[in-house]
Amino acid sequence: QVQPVESGGGSVQAGESLRLSCVAAGITSSIYCMHWFRQAPGKEREEIASLHSDGTTKYADSLKGRFSISKDDAANTLYLQMNNLKPEDSAMYYCAYEPLECTVISGPESDPLSFWLKVGRGTQVTVSE
Repeated sequence: QVQPVESGGGSVQAGESLRLSCVAAGITSSIYCMHWFRQAPGKEREEIASLHSDGTTKYADSLKGRFSISKDDAANTLYLQMNNLKPEDSAMYYCAYEPLECTVISGPESDPLSFWLKVGRGTQVTVSE
């Protein structure tokens, strides 16, 4: 059973950087996708980036250039480097494991996530002016 665990969130000022980590032990499949997404109160769930086991990465257009996804396979760890943070980046950030392919995660908070997604508990990022 894959259970992602996120860390690295915190409170920062606008313009600063943070690196989030996600340890996802228990991955036995060689074909899978890892996601970072975020959820702010009253806003839609927003996918930030995905990284497939074949090396393919995808980013939300609005975040490309400031956010970067990467992984260390030896450490079973997924990272999200966030630069030049803005107050509107404040949200709970989640890591998710999905077998086989990367499906769409973005959407209304009320929309259920795929049954196959394994999502961590999240790490809070707060950016002040």
